[in-house]
Amino acid sequence: MTPPDHDDSVPNHPSAPTSAPEAAPAEFASLPLDPKLQRAISDAGYSHMTPIQAKAIPLVLSGRDVMGAAQTGTGKTAAFSLPLLQKMMRHENSSASPARHPVRALVLAPTRELADQVAVNVKAYAKHSQLRAAVVFGGIDMAPQTAELKRGVEVLIATPGRLLDHIQAKNCQLNQVEYVVLDEADRMLDIGFLPDLQRILSYLPKQRQTLLFSATFSPEIKRLAQSYLQDPLLVEVARPNATASTVEQRFYSVDADDKRRVVRQLLRQRDIKQAIVFVNSKLGAARLARSLERDGLRTTALHGDKSQDERLKALDAFKRGEVDLLVATDVAARGLDIADLPAVFNFDIPFNAEDYVHRIGRTGRAGASGIAISLATREDARLVCDIEKLIKKKIDLEPIELEDDRPRRRRFNDDEPREAAPAYANAPRRQSASSDPLFDQPYEAADPEAKPDWEQAAATSTAGKAGLSRFIKPRRKVPVLLGGKMPG
Repeated sequence: MTPPDHDDSVPNHPSAPTSAPEAAPAEFASLPLDPKLQRAISDAGYSHMTPIQAKAIPLVLSGRDVMGAAQTGTGKTAAFSLPLLQKMMRHENSSASPARHPVRALVLAPTRELADQVAVNVKAYAKHSQLRAAVVFGGIDMAPQTAELKRGVEVLIATPGRLLDHIQAKNCQLNQVEYVVLDEADRMLDIGFLPDLQRILSYLPKQRQTLLFSATFSPEIKRLAQSYLQDPLLVEVARPNATASTVEQRFYSVDADDKRRVVRQLLRQRDIKQAIVFVNSKLGAARLARSLERDGLRTTALHGDKSQDERLKALDAFKRGEVDLLVATDVAARGLDIADLPAVFNFDIPFNAEDYVHRIGRTGRAGASGIAISLATREDARLVCDIEKLIKKKIDLEPIELEDDRPRRRRFNDDEPREAAPAYANAPRRQSASSDPLFDQPYEAADPEAKPDWEQAAATSTAGKAGLSRFIKPRRKVPVLLGGKMPG
């Protein structure tokens, strides 16, 4: 079945969601994809498309610019990578010459972890074809990345900063790029990424197909995205900024000092084997990870101050089940796909309400159930209200009764007889073997009218010398600190 042509009667302004073609296929086998891609899809165990895939893939195949809004965990990566690989199959060749493998598709991601994960998926879909894919991100040596780029790649997945490094070093040419994908577009178009993004887009041809995919799209982001897309179609498969219905959301009202005890208690009560604990700062993530490790929980931290190798090792250990808790900043909130993650803790309420949607999207993925637990203090009232406005749901703060698991000192009542003190408590203290008699003497105030000792010594020595003439003047006294001699 071929993808339907664009119907002019369908509204194409990005402010209005468009309906997918009525004949959208429900199975991947119904898509007009190359047999090599169909084989890779079967190897991955996919048979039916998710709603975002069913709506976006035909539009991308038809060459339209697309803004895709869907909840996290619904397969956005396959929604843009499969149709782009299909469109590039006409350039497939087995030549070893780098000139035959120019960059034709550029995928930009906001974080290193997301870029690496997208690259893994793209390589899995293209493994039976001659199309090459590579990923470049910061935190590791550029030399291996440079060597791979010099050999030629058709699909390049990158973070903005490292891509600019390679562009300035002339390691890659982007003048033949036909397709651009901004994954997690709301963060990519954030103020911090905007200058780098504008520089990168200036190196690309004007005629290109641009795709934006994200779980959240604010009205400001939509207006900003219009400058990068040509006549875009907005595809939404859920209410904007909605959270997955498979995720149970609980908010507990706690004191800041009790948060760690609440996490331990809920892990025991709900028998949670693995969870991600989100905090707002890198320092807070490191401290909390050390504290939970001391409490006997297998814990590791994931934040921006760690090297890329450390971050990948921590994430891999968590996926293999070697670690129970992953304490992370929002660097892990976007795009990471961890199979069967049962729970997510918001140890700190996020400053940005949209980050809440991304955080809890780490659980309840691909139709599985999960729970998202948020710990809110009195100071978090405004942040909780922002989340309410975004997800359009009333949030009820629940109290939680803490179990008394802390060791406490025994307190005696006035009526309760106290145990007798041990004999050694009343024993006289033994004097130290070495004592200074001068140090043990009581303080005695000196006579204020008495002359200093050094003047008394001089007078004594002068009086003791007989036969001195009255015309002989005594030597001028010079302080020792200024070069004088000590009195005899």
